[in-house]
Amino acid sequence: MTEEMDLILVHPSKEIEEDAVKYKKEHFDYGDMQVHGSGGLAFFDDYDEWLDRVTLIREGDPQNGVQTSTFFSKRLSDGKLIGCVKIHHSLTVDMKSGGHIAYGIRPSERGKGYGNKQLQLCLEYAREQHMRQVIIACDKSNIASAKTAMSCGGILTKEFEEDGVWKQHYAIDLAGL
Repeated sequence: MTEEMDLILVHPSKEIEEDAVKYKKEHFDYGDMQVHGSGGLAFFDDYDEWLDRVTLIREGDPQNGVQTSTFFSKRLSDGKLIGCVKIHHSLTVDMKSGGHIAYGIRPSERGKGYGNKQLQLCLEYAREQHMRQVIIACDKSNIASAKTAMSCGGILTKEFEEDGVWKQHYAIDLAGL
């Protein structure tokens, strides 16, 4: 792996607010309506409110009890935020059509292999949390997301329609990795 592919996962913090706001803006400028893997960053006008939310759910969401960790992936060579990933440590019945892990890469860095590296780091974190298997959900039309899941050992386990959109589930067995 080249030095510029070296990524680390960092929790959102006040210290990276300016970079996080630029990350969000790049998605909007690109025409993205969401900032995948960010725990809803696109829906908050106030960074501090979003930061409070992702910090709160790191311990457990008061509404459903699910612990959710949100990270940015940060490139070591220049400190740029490359992607965002969140992991639900468990799933409620209402969350079963989603999955454990959601991720995204900033538009200017897509197609460079960062999604794979970011997901590998997230899977390592999931193993450290003693998770045995994770489910990654994506729209069937999102070929890049499906390829990323498969490149990290994801096996297609389910296809279903939800609100008129075909979805896929990829399972990754963490015990075998």
